[in-house]
Amino acid sequence: MMVLEDLFFISSLTATILAVFLAVLILTKFQGKKRYHPIGSTIFHQINNFHRLHDFLADLACNHKTFRLLSIFKTEVFTSDPANVEYILKTNFPNFGKGSHAYENLTDLLGDGIFVVDGEKWKHQRKFASYEFSTKVLRDFSSGVFKANAVKLVRVVAEAAASNESVEIQDLFMKSTLDSVFKVLLGVELDGMCGTSEEGTRFSEAFDTASAKVRYRYVDVFWKIKRFFNIGSEAVLRKCVQDLDEFVYKIIKSKIEQVQNSHPDFLGKKEDVLSRFLELKETDPKYLRDIILSFVIAGKDTTSSTLSWFFYLICKHPDIQEKIAKEVMEATQLSGDQNSISIEELEDRITEESIDKMQFLHATLTETLRIYPAVPLDGKMCFSDDTLPDGFNVKKGDYVAYLPYAMGRMKFLWGDDAEEFRPERWLNENGHFEPESPFKFTAFQAGPRICLGKEFAYRQMKIFCMLLLGCFRFKLSDEKKTVKYRTMLTLAIDGGLHLNATPRMSLG
Repeated sequence: MMVLEDLFFISSLTATILAVFLAVLILTKFQGKKRYHPIGSTIFHQINNFHRLHDFLADLACNHKTFRLLSIFKTEVFTSDPANVEYILKTNFPNFGKGSHAYENLTDLLGDGIFVVDGEKWKHQRKFASYEFSTKVLRDFSSGVFKANAVKLVRVVAEAAASNESVEIQDLFMKSTLDSVFKVLLGVELDGMCGTSEEGTRFSEAFDTASAKVRYRYVDVFWKIKRFFNIGSEAVLRKCVQDLDEFVYKIIKSKIEQVQNSHPDFLGKKEDVLSRFLELKETDPKYLRDIILSFVIAGKDTTSSTLSWFFYLICKHPDIQEKIAKEVMEATQLSGDQNSISIEELEDRITEESIDKMQFLHATLTETLRIYPAVPLDGKMCFSDDTLPDGFNVKKGDYVAYLPYAMGRMKFLWGDDAEEFRPERWLNENGHFEPESPFKFTAFQAGPRICLGKEFAYRQMKIFCMLLLGCFRFKLSDEKKTVKYRTMLTLAIDGGLHLNATPRMSLG
């Protein structure tokens, strides 16, 4: 029988062998005249800390603005240095793209969508999307959609408030933003908010699960084996993608038939994005499917997660919540007797002009994104050997990522109060919003790939916040509960966010 000393010896020997192997690997990897960033950790530590991945990376960033994380097959470089971020996203943009690594990880879900591809495929989609997002037709259409779905949300919250019940606000935001995305993108009433569409509910659940599974691929070195045998997380992902495809292809087929039938009313409107794609003779269902799912992840998850963190933070800071509610009343010129104001009247007063007056709300949403960015980590592949502005080298094939979540917590960027929620940091002495460099505040990316939907996202979030905070006061259902994120492509609150609402005004 093996004694305790034998076990100890074997364990020590194993540890020694691993240490020697790692030392040899490091010496081999970094020998020569080139300078490489300091090693922060290894892929094994990343896997072990996957449940708190972004805090793990932020801890490492506190020691080194840019560091390397050793993996089995590749080296990963993570940076919180704005100079490096600008170089990657703008100055030498052609040398840093999605690359094969991101494509392999994401293509089962997003296909050849804009967030996965480089080169001509990316340019083609970007050119069209850039034009569409700048049109007044789409802006006006989307604003109407946002208001209609925000009112539905207010009605749901009002019912809960009348029954003295809590609401899981993140789930409601996800349903409502998905409804908005489907109406704007596809011209389809999904109605996930009211739960009348079982297909819509299945789509939303499948999309959330698939998003989490593809994110786990970044740390799961065995995912390709699991996919080959269709087991574990990969089996779940495959089933989710099948459900998504079934739903999306059904909508595309229906829309193509609509166009082919050429109904005068349909041809005259062409407000949704899919109709405008079809107008340009883009009728390949697979191509349209990939574009749609990319836009869904951009418009649904990012907005709903930001709104959820926003309400969490203003519940933790009720003085800020009241200040925004006051700004709503002033911007809409409804600052008189609130008891006589109806939801319809408030909705009518939310115009482009009143939205533009919401400077403190804009600052608070931006401060939310600084601390809880919707996309907490974004990576590129280095296409050829390069030297970053900090003087260190990166190799061809290296995964190079910047860290919006970590950057929002860096004192060298934001001062000693970096981890404090302080919307005023975004306002000048006149109370007007002042933006920061997109290479410092990276929530919307920067350079040629800067988020096209930035203004749409702010408009939608402002409309939702103005209606909800104009109608209710919110409190956390459980003040003592620890709120954590779920590690996936976007920064969602794990387990949702339960709130209690108290009406501020008549909701007749």
